[in-house]
Amino acid sequence: MRFANRNTLWGSVIADELEKTGVRAVSLAPGSRCTPLTVAFADHEGLEPYSHLDERSAAFFALGRAKHTGIPSPVVCTSGTAAANFHPAVIEADEARVPMVVLTADRPRVLHDSGANQTVDQERLYGDAVRAYRTLPEPAADGRKLRSLRTAIARAVATATGTNPGPVHLNVPFEKPLEPVPTDDVSDEFVADHPLAVFGREGPFVDVTSATPAPDARNGRALADAIETAQRGLIIAGPESDLSGETMVNLSETTGFPVLADPLSGHRFGEHVDRVSVCGGYDSYLDAFETHPDVVVRFGFSPTSKTLRQYLQAAPARQIVVDPAGGWPEASFTANDLLTADPERFVEAITDRISRTETEQAWRDRFCRAEARYWSCIEAETTDFEGGVLYDVTALAPDPSTLFVSNSMPVRDLDRFGKPRPAAITALGNRGASGIDGITSSALGAGSVGSDPLVLVTGDLAYYHDMNGLLAVARCGVDATIVLVNNDGGGIFHRLPIEEYDPPFTELFNTPHGLDFEPTGELYSLEFERVDSRTAFREEYQKSLESNGTQVIEVLVDGEESHRHRETLHERVKEQIEE
Repeated sequence: MRFANRNTLWGSVIADELEKTGVRAVSLAPGSRCTPLTVAFADHEGLEPYSHLDERSAAFFALGRAKHTGIPSPVVCTSGTAAANFHPAVIEADEARVPMVVLTADRPRVLHDSGANQTVDQERLYGDAVRAYRTLPEPAADGRKLRSLRTAIARAVATATGTNPGPVHLNVPFEKPLEPVPTDDVSDEFVADHPLAVFGREGPFVDVTSATPAPDARNGRALADAIETAQRGLIIAGPESDLSGETMVNLSETTGFPVLADPLSGHRFGEHVDRVSVCGGYDSYLDAFETHPDVVVRFGFSPTSKTLRQYLQAAPARQIVVDPAGGWPEASFTANDLLTADPERFVEAITDRISRTETEQAWRDRFCRAEARYWSCIEAETTDFEGGVLYDVTALAPDPSTLFVSNSMPVRDLDRFGKPRPAAITALGNRGASGIDGITSSALGAGSVGSDPLVLVTGDLAYYHDMNGLLAVARCGVDATIVLVNNDGGGIFHRLPIEEYDPPFTELFNTPHGLDFEPTGELYSLEFERVDSRTAFREEYQKSLESNGTQVIEVLVDGEESHRHRETLHERVKEQIEE
């Protein structure tokens, strides 16, 4: 095999080793300095390249894809400020524990601190937001350096997908020629003499095995005793709870505890919903409960629901937080136990030790009655408001499908109005840092996986922030139903005390923009429909789900009226469910 030059060799080895670690796709932002990487990824038959014109969109696309698959889709850019535009996605990947490999091309060291064009300090650019950082050696036809390169790539992917998954940054310097211009620095003799370095092994160059922690016998027995003797227990499945549906069924059936499932937990939707008590309406009725649990078992990140967080904070209960990396996803600081253990192994250990439970039947029945009354109330609601859109989105979503929701009000409305369903709906969102940047790109990245229909629910400000991401619909071949809930500004600020102070509330917090988003349909070759009622929305939504291509359904709502209606509905529900 003939390599044009040392940069071609270097890029080819990086692409080859990534593929051997299980990587199947890469997200590319164009630029001159990353040419050796771009060419190598384009030439590798085992890797699917997704090209983006905007670095921020490229990084969030990679993030969304990895969020769906659990496998990093390396993101590549040229040197300079291009790499800085990856930073928001790197932060989200760090906080949400999403595997990510960042490859930033760089000028050679000889050009640093010289005033050379597009040369900035890229050393440790992302600070402590990455699990690991390394500047790779400059390309050379050298057996030891190539083995080092393969080792670095294999370790980077293993670190990104380990017990505490997250972003890894590899800075990759290249000196000209950047294109595959033939030179004499990689001879046929070198390739023949160094087959291991040039072609690697059958699998990863370094096979990294991560152990999954399990509770030790003493702690396992103590926790099992506490759970077994509890009369009123709860299972809290927060976002990214890391449990299979079958495992959750096993835990709930064994303990008799109801499951309060965040919409992004992986447990609000799925066939297990028909087998155990999965609650989804708690955000609107828990503050009507005077009785508290005596034991709470928590998985995943902190729940979206403020009502649930406050209920747990007030509960004089033993709270057990299970986290495989020993993180602390509990900002009220009231939990008693932090168990560093793989959630699956924890449940296995606990259920093996429990022979009976003393859970009150009245306790379980209370949640079942509350759920039934709550959803009856919501289903009878005919008012046009934001929450109704999220109820309709989940009730009518295809089985299977991927649902991606924006932060601010969409995810909160999904939490309150997304009714549990025994349907394979993969609900995702960027709740690590909870930003509204990159939402569209993340959703399209998630939608690029497989053939399930993709539904994105986004607010108007999030849509505005990531309009560049819409280019991926055509460039990356991703179809979607995009539900754009337009309340003309930051509707979420109506939930804050600052609403009482106007000015400056309207102009500096609610920020009405008055933008007309319909031209984005023509700009990005999307079908665009505008509706102002739930009836019209349901009609357009179902039509889109049955159509090819990408449709944007803009739902016009009044943010303040929607907020007032949520409050009224909340009080009405509490009256019906009051203990």
